[in-house]
Amino acid sequence: MQKCRICYSNLTQELINLGKSPIANSFVPINKKDHAEKFLPLVVFICNKCFLAQIQEYVTPESVFNKDYAYFSSTSKSWLTHCEKYSINVMKKYNLNSKSHVAEIASNDGYLLQYFLKNNIKVTGVEPATNSAAVAIKKNIYTENIFFNEENSKVILKKRGPADLIIANNVLAHVPDIHDFIAGFKILLAEEGVITFEFPHLLKLIKYTQFDTIYHEHYSYLSINPLILLFTKHNLKIFDIEEISTHGGSLRIHVSHDKAKFKIKKSVKKVIEDEYNFGLTKEKTYIYFRKTVEKIKKETKDFFEKAKNDKKYIVGYGAPAKGNTFLNYCEINQNDIKFTVDNNIIKQNTLLPGTKIPVYESEKLEKIQADYIFILPWNLKEEIIKQIKSKLNYKVKFITAIPKLKIFS
Repeated sequence: MQKCRICYSNLTQELINLGKSPIANSFVPINKKDHAEKFLPLVVFICNKCFLAQIQEYVTPESVFNKDYAYFSSTSKSWLTHCEKYSINVMKKYNLNSKSHVAEIASNDGYLLQYFLKNNIKVTGVEPATNSAAVAIKKNIYTENIFFNEENSKVILKKRGPADLIIANNVLAHVPDIHDFIAGFKILLAEEGVITFEFPHLLKLIKYTQFDTIYHEHYSYLSINPLILLFTKHNLKIFDIEEISTHGGSLRIHVSHDKAKFKIKKSVKKVIEDEYNFGLTKEKTYIYFRKTVEKIKKETKDFFEKAKNDKKYIVGYGAPAKGNTFLNYCEINQNDIKFTVDNNIIKQNTLLPGTKIPVYESEKLEKIQADYIFILPWNLKEEIIKQIKSKLNYKVKFITAIPKLKIFS
């Protein structure tokens, strides 16, 4: 029986079962349409003791974050804007200067550390994906091409010294051995240093039916109560929480050593109360979530069936991991969406896993006349629609399906 990642209790309660799905970022070469794929169960359990939502470790991090990893943070302008704003605010908030040391875990292509480097702050990136790390190194960002854990944190500490700020954006959910991971932060963090973690909030995932953010490389779906238990076990404390809009609704938590000078703010109590009042610990919340997900699937299938009967031409925009969960669960394939486009050259001229929908460069949209464009990275829809409308010489309707199916011009 599967054990909880944080408290090691037996996991018996399902949050949601999305059936079987391929690995979300396992794009298929376009000339291998008949390539056999592995479909794995996509079931989220919730711990009855600490209430951590989590899936089983069907894939190892090493099999995902390698030389072929297909995600580059710098491809989204809105994300870069978010990160630059964060860097300005955090430098001011914690008085970071040329004598400071900032480390980022899962630093990807240097999308964030570049802003600290411009301010003459010593930076250290830690990125296991070889291709992403190589891009960062070309930007003169010192990067260790390794997985972060307790053992490797000692290596980094010896080479680079303690960090006054450690950043970990959208990585905590990607770690199967969460205790080993947090132990590394404890070692690398300076005595009065701060860690900021950003991650999508489970409350928002359920409230806005963001089931497509569930996929195999996301091992945990995070909320504050289980994280307080986790950090307490490692003599760390959450002293501040910011609620931010990225990825459909995320939290940015500020963490320090438990004996550091930082006092716990009211923001922590507020989020704890929000989670309780919303019902994150109640079975009826999960039942309602499951029914809403099933409703979205039915509405989506009905829409595509009608569009097919009306001979409408539908294409997609984006090839995010979340899109692959959505399409596979809703049983949408290349007969429904003729192709999708993406600005990430690694994803171009591939097929989406499971559905085998082709992925092309974004210019492909200008060469056809679609009736609808289905936006898969719904969290970036404003940026995407503005981008598309500036290039197309024909009118088209847009579709998003989260939190519910919506068609707009």
